Amino acid sequence: MKKLLAFISILFVCFLAACGGNNDAENGEEASTIKVGASSVPHAEILEEAVPLLEDEGITLEIEPYEDYVLPNDDLASGDLDANFFQHVPFLNQTIADTGYEIESIGEIHIEPMGVYSQNIKSVEEIAEGTEVILSNSIAEHGRILSLFEQQGLLTLDESVEKSAATIDDIVENPKNLTFSHDFAPEFLPELYHSEEEALVVINTNYAIGAELNPLEDAIFIEEEESEYYNVIAVQSEDVNNEALHKLVEVLISEDIQNFILENYEGAVIPVGGNS
Repeated sequence: MKKLLAFISILFVCFLAACGGNNDAENGEEASTIKVGASSVPHAEILEEAVPLLEDEGITLEIEPYEDYVLPNDDLASGDLDANFFQHVPFLNQTIADTGYEIESIGEIHIEPMGVYSQNIKSVEEIAEGTEVILSNSIAEHGRILSLFEQQGLLTLDESVEKSAATIDDIVENPKNLTFSHDFAPEFLPELYHSEEEALVVINTNYAIGAELNPLEDAIFIEEEESEYYNVIAVQSEDVNNEALHKLVEVLISEDIQNFILENYEGAVIPVGGNS
């Protein structure tokens, strides 16, 4: 009889333990694992540095690398990701306008200054009449790129148009008759830099670094640090108050991660320290 009572007691304890585990899941402890999509460079590298810091907070970070600018938002909107980290604010806003996705930023992490590169052209003064400018097919980038050329005195944009929203049609003065080719996916621009030796190629910093270019040394000209194209953590709108995702932002703007960015990318990626 005593053995039977002891066996029943053990079963009862196991039952309580199982119930406790179910309650933990119902109370949201499973949400301590977050899956974040990111460009391989530098975003995924930065996230890797955040993994142990998040583990200290009881959060497991899964990183899903991407090599394009479309799928990370598609997968976020569909729920395949909890967040993504690859895009700046104007690109996010353009995506929302184009798709109607209910996604938004919950934190600004860093800036990647845009650079202009060439194999054979070594300075602004060497840019010849009719030089081809090869740039991304992302319309959200065009105002940013054209403003960069305007700052170098290479063209003038229509003053009535907001700089960040400018398009090639808004060029009113083009003294060197530059031609703009904009039919290329951003990830292919480093290849065009190598093959189109007489052209100017505008390359996003993440792809430049991935192609072993040093934006500060190899670019003919590059954005100033005052650029407002902050790279952000984006989430579904229903998750804007998710504690684990906000902890991710908190870790990414921490002194540890900011120092990693400064030391590892030597100015090619600039932390913004959580500016809003």
